[in-house]
Amino acid sequence: QVQLDESGGGSVQAGASLRLSCAASGRTFSRNAMGWFRQAPGKEREFVAAINWNGGITSYADSAKGRFTVSRDNAKNTMYLTMNSLKPEDTAVYYCAADARYGYTSADYTSYDYWGQGTQVTVSS
Repeated sequence: QVQLDESGGGSVQAGASLRLSCAASGRTFSRNAMGWFRQAPGKEREFVAAINWNGGITSYADSAKGRFTVSRDNAKNTMYLTMNSLKPEDTAVYYCAADARYGYTSADYTSYDYWGQGTQVTVSS
């Protein structure tokens, strides 16, 4: 059974940093793109960042550019999201996702086949 497990969320003050992890099990995603999405209360799920199969290509939402960094360790079947200079508007449940078919990045949530359960990030001012 394929499973994506996020960890690293929490409650922090504005300006702080967090590092989210997404550990995959049940199959390897070393040839597949992975991504991060988030959903705030009352809002739709939105793209945050994505990374291609070997980590050589990344893409970010405008809100994440310059503050967030997506990376992966294929040997550990794990993806990371390092978030710096967090803002209250970053408060959301963060989900990791994996594409079962392709290795290139996508900001379209329908491109992803597997999803984690999410980890809460709360940023207070």
